[in-house]
Amino acid sequence: MAQENAIEIIDVKKSFSEGDYVLNGINLKVPKGKITVIIGFSGTGKSVLLKHILGLLKPTSGQIKVLGKDIASMGDEETIKMRKHFGVLFQYAALFDDMTVLENVQFPLKEHRKDLSKSQIKEMAFEKLKQSGLDEKHYNKLPGEVSGGMRKRCGLARALALDPDILIYDEPTTGLDPILTEMVDNLILSTHNHKEDTASLVVSHDLHAAFRIGDYVAMLDSGKVLLHGPPKVFLESDNPLVARFVSKGVNKK
Repeated sequence: MAQENAIEIIDVKKSFSEGDYVLNGINLKVPKGKITVIIGFSGTGKSVLLKHILGLLKPTSGQIKVLGKDIASMGDEETIKMRKHFGVLFQYAALFDDMTVLENVQFPLKEHRKDLSKSQIKEMAFEKLKQSGLDEKHYNKLPGEVSGGMRKRCGLARALALDPDILIYDEPTTGLDPILTEMVDNLILSTHNHKEDTASLVVSHDLHAAFRIGDYVAMLDSGKVLLHGPPKVFLESDNPLVARFVSKGVNKK
């Protein structure tokens, strides 16, 4: 049985100025039920690609199929509807500072699940916070009153609120110490295992984490996929750029 893909990126190019391509023919498949990690040095197109997948940017040419539909050809209303299938954990959690932890998780439910009562929304938010491993005593605190790790857990709970088909993690460990980095990596793994048919896409510069959590790793360079496959293909590659990235990422203490 062929593996079903949540996202298919087909020969995608993006130019913000004539002749200068940030994405220069990206081809990538993100399968359901797996964790795919996109890595690369700064400026290789990771963030731009992520914005295309979320429908925030449209490609100059090519297709981006999300759950079988080309998001690049959708109008605004259809794109917003499609985004309900995504859950995104942003780089710095991006919580609303004037809302409590619980209110932050309730927010997408209030916006998109008008069929639910206040008590149902609260119950579902509690469930997602519990799933993300945050202690109930912190639920009524503001984001500024909890630690960085707790904010990550709250951000993840909010990303899970609508039971998305695709979970996206945007540089989830940037700026974190090694202990918190390991905590976030474990959180990604446990969350993925909780809902096995979910496609998880992690955008990261951290190859050590990519090898630890990824079923597949895709390395971008100059707006193209330089190498894509299970982590072992990176260890076996004789490409000088890949070897350099591996030596700096995997061998770090």
